Amino acid sequence: MNLPLSQQQKAVLVTGAAKRLGREIALQFARQGWDVVVHYGRSEKEAFETVKQIQGLGVKSQAFQADLADEQATQNLFLAVRQEFPNLHCLVNSASIFEYDRANSKTPLSSKSLQAHTQVNLAAPMLLSQLMFEFQKNRTSKVDDGYLPSVIQLLDQKLINLNPDYLSYTLSKAALATSVEILAVDFAPVLRVVGLAPGISLPSGDQTNEGFTKAHQMTPLGKSSTPADVAKAAVFLAESNAITGTTLYVDGGQHLLPSSRDVMFKTS
Repeated sequence: MNLPLSQQQKAVLVTGAAKRLGREIALQFARQGWDVVVHYGRSEKEAFETVKQIQGLGVKSQAFQADLADEQATQNLFLAVRQEFPNLHCLVNSASIFEYDRANSKTPLSSKSLQAHTQVNLAAPMLLSQLMFEFQKNRTSKVDDGYLPSVIQLLDQKLINLNPDYLSYTLSKAALATSVEILAVDFAPVLRVVGLAPGISLPSGDQTNEGFTKAHQMTPLGKSSTPADVAKAAVFLAESNAITGTTLYVDGGQHLLPSSRDVMFKTS
């Protein structure tokens, strides 16, 4: 029997949820009783494994593929999700690309690199956020549980601890961070918009496990964020009605220690 929307549990769409931080965020929402939409780009096997694990927690889950570099595919993703999950209550824009460039290096910024990062890390989250707002604004039946719908943008602690490494990535995330305040004002009171900025939580690129362990300890607390820390913070933000237009830094204080290089280059 299909329950009225007001009696259904909430659903969340997590982009890039097949692996890494996105996967842990999706699993944490499921542990808290949310239905979970798993978006993936190319990691089909991992996405279906994540869905299976989520379903094992007793909630509804389904995987949807979309290339977030393609605007039409991004729009089609949201339309398909909206159809299957009318109880959609939260959007977590976790998917991103993270490729090295630096203006003063042998791998300088190029138009191609900047455009690629901008499309996936900025344009796609913005498009999905707008679609989420239109969906929430126009729906006639809402999840009646006291929680205001939300969009959570995954950012990065380096945005207030700038260094020249990963320039295209940094610029795209900086623009997304700016959008948090703009959209929070524009979408209120229908939809909350918040930023979530992790520290170094998982090895990236060719970083060794030893290098990651050293980098992870380079914070005032002696450790940065774990995937579980970030995932729990995402659920907290999704269930916190008074939080909008601001960014929560979950990084062990990493952003308080200025660095001239990305932390990955300070360890071997």
